[in-house]
Amino acid sequence: MTINLRKSEAKEPFSFIYVNAEGKTIVKSENYSQKPSAKNGIESVRKNCQDDARYEFKKSSNEKFFFNIKATNAQFVGTSALFVTEEERTAAIAELKVDSADAKVSEV
Repeated sequence: MTINLRKSEAKEPFSFIYVNAEGKTIVKSENYSQKPSAKNGIESVRKNCQDDARYEFKKSSNEKFFFNIKATNAQFVGTSALFVTEEERTAAIAELKVDSADAKVSEV
């Protein structure tokens, strides 16, 4: 798993995505105005993804499954990709829990 810290031309240009070994996005962030804030968000996902109580399970309007990760202050720090089945969503969470701690941050 890698974490891509991205910068765009947007008003709040910094964001990140957690990408698995197959190149699929597992979690993406909101946009941040400052790079240190985005880095804090990365660490918050690393920490909070380990706690089952920090997950909010959702279903999209097109019947796909996803999850949000909440920090201790109840603010969302990450939203997953969409998954066709609940089993795929569960597998992505398991992968995130195992691989996020050692994931390298790459600035792209």
